[in-house]
Amino acid sequence: MANGAEIIKVEASGAPRRFVFVLLNQFTLLGYACAIECLRIANRMSDKTLYEWRVIGEGGESIRCSAGTQFMLDDDLIELRRDETAVLCGGMDISGATTKRLLNWTRREARRGVRFGGLCSAAYALAKAGLLDGKKATIHWENHDSFIEEFEDVTLTKSVFVQDGNTFTTAGGTASIDMMLKFIADDHGEELAGAVADQLIYTSIRTDQDTQRLSVPTRIGVRHPKLSTAIQIMEAHIEEPKSPSILAKEVGMSTRQLERLFRRYLDRSPKRYYMELRLQKARNLLMQTDMSVINVALACGFASPSHFSKCYRAQYNTTPYRERGTLAGTRVSL
Repeated sequence: MANGAEIIKVEASGAPRRFVFVLLNQFTLLGYACAIECLRIANRMSDKTLYEWRVIGEGGESIRCSAGTQFMLDDDLIELRRDETAVLCGGMDISGATTKRLLNWTRREARRGVRFGGLCSAAYALAKAGLLDGKKATIHWENHDSFIEEFEDVTLTKSVFVQDGNTFTTAGGTASIDMMLKFIADDHGEELAGAVADQLIYTSIRTDQDTQRLSVPTRIGVRHPKLSTAIQIMEAHIEEPKSPSILAKEVGMSTRQLERLFRRYLDRSPKRYYMELRLQKARNLLMQTDMSVINVALACGFASPSHFSKCYRAQYNTTPYRERGTLAGTRVSL
């Protein structure tokens, strides 16, 4: 083998496992590339054709990723073999990329017994098609708030990947590596999966128990247990915010002590920090959903549209209504 890599001996008496990557308009290149490279390297490290794949999409000719690069497709949205696994690859403007034709095709192939997965924001397309009803799933953290608002029948987690029955979803980015390494380990053993990870210089393989975002202490750069707990409570209660006094009581300190803690480490009051969290969620919902401004306000804990608009203007120097108009047709996700 090239580079002197050692061949990993595996038993592979059956036919290769087949994947069909379905590229959606403006798909994220990283998630797709990570997935397909794992399969290629598994074949290389075993010196066998353990996996085969093809790439399809609407129109069957070419499609552009979110970075602007054009990719040739092997075929249109055609009927698949029942032993194939269809992997939808999402990215920017996932609601726009989830066309009626894609939904009809996805539902039809699922009824025929084809297994489906979604990379990055493609969990949205699977949920829209009804394939995730009553199941656990994950999606890129930036799409989390809008997904929860739209798909109440899906149990959304913050894991890097999720398998539930005949569907799987990943959070995007390098999470595709973890998902594919899990498949390789299940199919042909941990040794081959480890060899693939080594070739990718991937030193920490994550499981479905790992979350996709950094812990609160790591994210804010502060390791104070009560501060971390307070922020976690805030993040879990955006729609019905807790008062500073209740928040302080739940973390075991006085309101004044909580105030000093936030001032010392984050240079802002608990009330200000809480407001910023709520407005961040509001902006995500304005960017990624068709929810009315009034419903966005309610989902983020504002009792009236006028108060919401006033706070939003103070934070972003524009109103929610103008933000919605500016962002029309340009909703994004990684």
